[in-house]
Amino acid sequence: MSTSPPTDLRFPPALRRVLLVTVLGSVMSYLDATVVNVALRSLSDSMDTSLATIQWLVTAYLLGLAAVIPVSGWAAARFGAKRIYVLSLAAFTLASLACGLASNMGELIAFRAVQGAAGGLALPVAQMITVRLAGPERIARVMSVSGVPTLLAPVFGPVLGGLLVEHAGWEWIFYINVPIGLLTVALAQWLVPADSAQQAGPLDVPGLVTMSLGFAVLTYGLAEIGTTARVLSAQVLVSVIAGVALIAVFVLRALRTERPLVDVRLFANKLYSAAQLTNVCLGSAVFGSVILMPLYFQLVCGEDPVATGLLLIPQGIGAGFAMMVSARLVDKLGSGLTAFLGGVVSTVATLPFLVIEADSSYWFLGVAMVARGFGIGACAIPATTAAYRVIPPAKVNDATVQIGILQRVGGSTGTALFAVVLQNALDSAGDPAARASAFGTAFWWVLAAAVLATLPTLLLTAAERRANRAVAVPEHA
Repeated sequence: MSTSPPTDLRFPPALRRVLLVTVLGSVMSYLDATVVNVALRSLSDSMDTSLATIQWLVTAYLLGLAAVIPVSGWAAARFGAKRIYVLSLAAFTLASLACGLASNMGELIAFRAVQGAAGGLALPVAQMITVRLAGPERIARVMSVSGVPTLLAPVFGPVLGGLLVEHAGWEWIFYINVPIGLLTVALAQWLVPADSAQQAGPLDVPGLVTMSLGFAVLTYGLAEIGTTARVLSAQVLVSVIAGVALIAVFVLRALRTERPLVDVRLFANKLYSAAQLTNVCLGSAVFGSVILMPLYFQLVCGEDPVATGLLLIPQGIGAGFAMMVSARLVDKLGSGLTAFLGGVVSTVATLPFLVIEADSSYWFLGVAMVARGFGIGACAIPATTAAYRVIPPAKVNDATVQIGILQRVGGSTGTALFAVVLQNALDSAGDPAARASAFGTAFWWVLAAAVLATLPTLLLTAAERRANRAVAVPEHA
């Protein structure tokens, strides 16, 4: 199967309209996941409850999301992707309104779980709609557009959250979703082309139970590590072991089932496997390290949430530039080589953070963050592109679910690991210089994650070249 795209890569009008709608929906979901983090202290004071309880606002969102991602592919096929997308956007909007109106912590946590579940359906289904409409030849360019919320929300979310909490109140971190949600629902109903239900077959209930429960339990265990910085507590160990065991049961059963919830046989394709390995490692490097720089600016430099968010903008600028050029690089160099170059840039750009100090120049850190953001974007887009290009169109739903799960597991693992390393280093730190050194220690682990994310790109490059040679030989025979 050739990985070379055709010459006409312009977006047809229908695809542009769909991208507008799906990017809006993704922005709403990803921003919501990040703006809440800066409001935890205000929520703790307003509702007179502990930060440990408040942290469940983050955990509940993650659990709701984890529980529904596995079934999103089947639901889109069974009921139609457009219908599921519109309903999930409406549910997310209503849950946001309910969060803002919540009168106690129990209600707020419950509505956050509903938000997570709605987002867990909306995000992968939006990607299914977009990928299917784009076709393999435009995947790289589509990913460069649809990936904007993923990479930029962690940068701009804290800024928006800080401004809302400071000037409007914590309720508005939820209320702001309402007008955006209503607009997106209306546009989705109007602009997204209707699709009919497919032959999805009966729901694989045992697969749903083992996969959804396993993913949710594993996510909970990893979230607890990130929150408590304790790896060996009984609660964490039981959750992580049980989650891995349930997922293993799902995989073993899926290999023997004619219509599994998610087709894991896709991993028999070496190019697909290499691309997904890059995705999971990159998820760890990207989402895990997102926690470090905001904490550095606040704990070491004493910046407030709004200033912290503004200081993180350089990484978003780098990622944005990568999105402008990575699609062209993929078309010229291939997904594997482009991802490798992005991984190398990301790795090299992490080196300055190893020697970070309390009085490090913001300009110096900003330049390093621009380079690191560029490397991350230049690696993420080609990896996802490669995964989609080598599968048949009928398997888009399965691939999308797997990409979502692997990125989340990678991100949760990275967050847990870096939080433990940072907390252990901070426990013995007193003055700002020692605290800055603790962040340098944590960034050694970020460097290792960046290297691990780069290594699979070599496999991806080799697999891509073999695939191209396999197509070229018959053509010249």
